[in-house]
Amino acid sequence: MTNEASEDITQAPATRAGTDAKEIVRRFLFALEADDIDTVESLAAPELIWQNVGLPSIRGRSRIVRLLRRAQGKYGFAVKFHRIAAEGGTVLTERTDAIVIGPLRLQFWVCGAFEVNDAGQITLWRDYFDMLDFLLKAPVRAVVGIAVPSLRPKFG
Repeated sequence: MTNEASEDITQAPATRAGTDAKEIVRRFLFALEADDIDTVESLAAPELIWQNVGLPSIRGRSRIVRLLRRAQGKYGFAVKFHRIAAEGGTVLTERTDAIVIGPLRLQFWVCGAFEVNDAGQITLWRDYFDMLDFLLKAPVRAVVGIAVPSLRPKFG
């Protein structure tokens, strides 16, 4: 066997693992979008840490799931992926998230970092976003969108 062939063989499992980790993160965020907290729970490791950078971290699957269940039906969530990349169990996303409260659609850009363990569960969910965009620009765009429906934020 040539050295080149053995390099290809050793790289194949990492590529498959990266693809699996990306799919787990996609399933996780799409489950949030579908308000399917049971699936979210199944994809979360017991030691999951949820960090929205700049805000306090929430630690533990049971605590995070309780929080999500309390919010169930009170607001909507939507996600649009722009980019997703993985190396092993680390997954990076660039996406647009939307939080929908009645007619109000708060839409903002997010960069996410996820860690997926060997069991296929997420141990870290860390999101970075511009707090000014989230607290000021997104609400202004949402209110304008209510007044002028053609300007309502939507995924392109």
